Amino acid sequence: MYSVPDVMRSPSRRRFAAVTALIVALTAPVGACRAGAGPFGIDHEWTYDNSGIWKRSNQNALLYGLIGGEVVGAVWQGGDSRLGRTLWQSIDASVVGGIASAVLKKAFSRVRPIDGNNPDLWFKGHGNQSFPSGEVTATSSIVTPLVLEYGRDHPLIYSLELLPVYDALARMKVQAHWQSDVIAGLALGSTAGWMMHRNPDSPYILRIMPRGIYVGLKFN
Repeated sequence: MYSVPDVMRSPSRRRFAAVTALIVALTAPVGACRAGAGPFGIDHEWTYDNSGIWKRSNQNALLYGLIGGEVVGAVWQGGDSRLGRTLWQSIDASVVGGIASAVLKKAFSRVRPIDGNNPDLWFKGHGNQSFPSGEVTATSSIVTPLVLEYGRDHPLIYSLELLPVYDALARMKVQAHWQSDVIAGLALGSTAGWMMHRNPDSPYILRIMPRGIYVGLKFN
């Protein structure tokens, strides 16, 4: 059993609370100027902006860069090194988070801002997949095991949290998601990453890899 102070001192809980608070803080001021709705009463459509740092190509570069980085790094390091094991946990987390977000998207079939400008359009089917944000789920699930593993030793690692925060803002800028979508994606990805990191039996996917991959190309 954890006492209340122990729970509040938990790095994973502090991290989740801090990042969620940051998302809410960044979205709430605009919501105060417009009518909010949705499950948290904060959902509103942002003015469309697909330029500069918010450009869709930059969002894709971040997502595929993280996925490519975790896979290449994990295969290179294998499962016997600290970094390799953590990267394989990131892969596990991104797979779990991806499956969960895909199921939830179909179950809730929420209309995206760009398609309806109404945050209360749920269960509409026909490919509506706004809730939760799959990309924010992916980015947060990838960085979470790294932050939990190395954050205490190297505080600069906590700056990785800026990546899912950027992605959350960028997705809203191009009107692909509501505020509650990206917060849910952040929560889902962080939870998947936390579960994979704390489970002593993970990484799971590494178990089915050939011995050469388990050892790592770096050590072959």
